[in-house]
Amino acid sequence: MSGNSEMSPRRPRLAVWKLASCDGCQLTLLDCEDELLAVAGAVDIAYFREATSAAVDGPYDLSLVEGSITTAADARRIREVRAATTTLVTIGACATAGGVQALRNLGDIDDFKKAVYARPEFISTLATSTPIRDHVPVDFELRGCPISKRQLLETLSAFLARRTPNVPTESVCLECKRRGNVCVLVAHGTPCLGPVTQAGCGAICPAFHRGCYGCFGPQDTVNAPPLLTELQQLGLSPPQLERLLRTFNAEAPAFRAAAESLGAGGEK
Repeated sequence: MSGNSEMSPRRPRLAVWKLASCDGCQLTLLDCEDELLAVAGAVDIAYFREATSAAVDGPYDLSLVEGSITTAADARRIREVRAATTTLVTIGACATAGGVQALRNLGDIDDFKKAVYARPEFISTLATSTPIRDHVPVDFELRGCPISKRQLLETLSAFLARRTPNVPTESVCLECKRRGNVCVLVAHGTPCLGPVTQAGCGAICPAFHRGCYGCFGPQDTVNAPPLLTELQQLGLSPPQLERLLRTFNAEAPAFRAAAESLGAGGEK
């Protein structure tokens, strides 16, 4: 080695963690295919059980965390991850809004355990499913069920370039217009959460003549009452509207408030 040569700078360490979730958001990273080689070349993947059994101890420069907090062990683990991580990004509806499993928050956890498990006394779980930001500071949230491949790559690029990710907070309706979709709500009377849901999916459901299910959670400026009034005029009852709002992002504050405003008796 020449005396004038300099050592190459250390590549950032990336860790990918799973809590209570289905693994779909982690798989989005693996599904990047061609781009995955570039990602692997720009960072050292120190921990990613979905991809490799190899594991490197922290500290980590960037952690991507999938899943909600549903057990005491989850709560302990996320505190350990946060302590070992410089930048923590939560990925997916489970991590950012409690996920589908947050529907437990509307009922009695003991009743659920008795209905599902033969020996519920052996099950150790919390009464609620909560987003990671309720337990530790989060640097950035990436929405979706699952997350968008494009948004994930943008977030990783932004981290490497030391800038803020350019992730839209507009509604799905704008994605419909860019895609040339006919509005399923106006043209066909199909219940759709597009006007109050954050963009990111590419308006895939309306493109196939289905209403938006709210996979990416509420957009930044939700005005739910006019939409709820329109949906009621289409014949949806308050309990039906509650079910529409309480799916992938039931614990997202804007969706939760909209559901509670219906006064349908808190249907579970």
